[in-house]
Amino acid sequence: MRRLAASDGMKLWVAEADGEVVAAGRMEPVAGIDFAGLCGGATKPQWRSQGIYGALTAVRDRAALAHGKLLLHSSSTELSQPILERSGLVKIPSNTTYRWIAPQQSLGGSVPTLPSA
Repeated sequence: MRRLAASDGMKLWVAEADGEVVAAGRMEPVAGIDFAGLCGGATKPQWRSQGIYGALTAVRDRAALAHGKLLLHSSSTELSQPILERSGLVKIPSNTTYRWIAPQQSLGGSVPTLPSA
């Protein structure tokens, strides 16, 4: 709930059935560029293949457009991929994730410098 209170444009949806949350997903606009992320989309296994994830994808797509975002990105599983593709997203061949750990000045680390061009 703190994240929603941050007012950074992130929107969260949940789908309920009989008072139980059965699916959820969020839209994360990226500040300063035309991208928004479709993040955290998931549906409980017993509720899959009923159009719920597709409906969540559609509402997140519309929210991104309403927020002025023309491009979407999503890291998804093989279960979500066909639904996202039906929504218009195109799979890119690969994605490489890197983790960068900032040097700790207080621990005696130094900030590396890049060679000048």
